[in-house]
Amino acid sequence: MYSREESQRMKREFWVAFAEKYPRKWVLYDTKIKDFSFKFYVDNKKAQVLIDIEHRSDEKRNAYFEKIEALKNILEEEFIQDLVFEKNYTLESGKTISRIWVEKQGIGFSNRNNWDAIFDFFNEKMHALEMFYLEYDEFIKDIE
Repeated sequence: MYSREESQRMKREFWVAFAEKYPRKWVLYDTKIKDFSFKFYVDNKKAQVLIDIEHRSDEKRNAYFEKIEALKNILEEEFIQDLVFEKNYTLESGKTISRIWVEKQGIGFSNRNNWDAIFDFFNEKMHALEMFYLEYDEFIKDIE
């Protein structure tokens, strides 16, 4: 196992290497919707590309989730397959959010031999989610 410092250093190297391989600006938190963001996640077992809807108001959180869910067929046919939709996802902190994600199992950041596969997975899946979002953002934002 790695010490905490070694693990943090490796994580920094991982993200720097990713940014060097795919030097572009990702949408991530710049969705123009409060508490609606795109995220990358990696640990020692899997890599994930996520949409997290963390609005304090359950009503608004559910409304955004249902908007994306209404587009699920288009999303899966034209942009990205194998998405998991979870309307009520509980974080380790106990907070309930809505989460939509795709993951690749069996790869982790601590094995440098996995990095290119993770980077390619991140790039392909996040790009697809962003293209979907940019095409349907007006529909998704309109929850009033």
